[in-house]
Amino acid sequence: MNRFLRAVCALSVVISAGSALAADAPTCKTVRMSDPGWTDITSTNAIASVLLQGLGYTADVKTLSVPIGYEAMKTGNLDVFLGNWMPAQQKFIDALNEANAVEVLATNLTGAKFTLAVPNYVAEAGVKDFKDLAANADKFGNQIYGIEPGAPANANIQKMIDAGEFGLKDWKVVESGEQAMLAQVKRSASGKGWIVFLAWAPHPMNEAFAITYLSGGDAYFGPDYGGAEVRTLARAGWSSQCPNAASFFRNLKFDLATENAMMGKILDEGMDPKAAATVWIKAHPQALEPWLAGVTTFDGKPGLPAVKASLGL
Repeated sequence: MNRFLRAVCALSVVISAGSALAADAPTCKTVRMSDPGWTDITSTNAIASVLLQGLGYTADVKTLSVPIGYEAMKTGNLDVFLGNWMPAQQKFIDALNEANAVEVLATNLTGAKFTLAVPNYVAEAGVKDFKDLAANADKFGNQIYGIEPGAPANANIQKMIDAGEFGLKDWKVVESGEQAMLAQVKRSASGKGWIVFLAWAPHPMNEAFAITYLSGGDAYFGPDYGGAEVRTLARAGWSSQCPNAASFFRNLKFDLATENAMMGKILDEGMDPKAAATVWIKAHPQALEPWLAGVTTFDGKPGLPAVKASLGL
């Protein structure tokens, strides 16, 4: 009987080991992600990509607008998205939840904010609230600078304009992209020109420019200057198919200082995102332990030592 019990136990160990090795299906080896062209998400995607590579996975990051990215999740062509800004993207999430298309894996950032802003010299001249914009329409050229076409924030501003809120009925949203918008802010600031634009934290714009976030936009951007959290989404069913990779993404959480630093390396120093992520991680190796707690490599080996070895730590 003792021999029988020992045999059963030995078999259980083998089965358990085999299960660990096969925790993620072969199709999980490539993790399909999206980047809407925002440097904060480029930064977090880069950190994830470097870590996934050390774990034996491959991150396939495609540049997709927010609506197209969410449609790709809905159709099963995208696995993970690190940029679900809430509450700004609530209408998209409502539609995805109605279709049972996504799962929230984690909140990866708190303390974020997202609303309209002006340079400090414009605020000092009296524009500190949304209601102050219309009286200075000529100075602003009746324009609000937004980000890439299709972004929920642009749609939010357009909704505000269409409703005639704050006397902005005849204004227009200038849709371009993050870098084009910031280039316009820089040009305006160099000549003390007046400009109102989308601003958010984390972002090195908060260090590069002296800006004031406008109050009064709670109905469109939420309280606390568009106070936000950023969530990690997975397509429905992915976490059960890829439990180890899902554990990694549940662990992967950031803070404003990390993202500001990463974004500065990319935007100000011109570094390749994955190179910037590698430099940042090597300078902050203490971040690895919570990110990799309970996570294995794709082939079932301990994750933390594997990632450290891949980074030469």
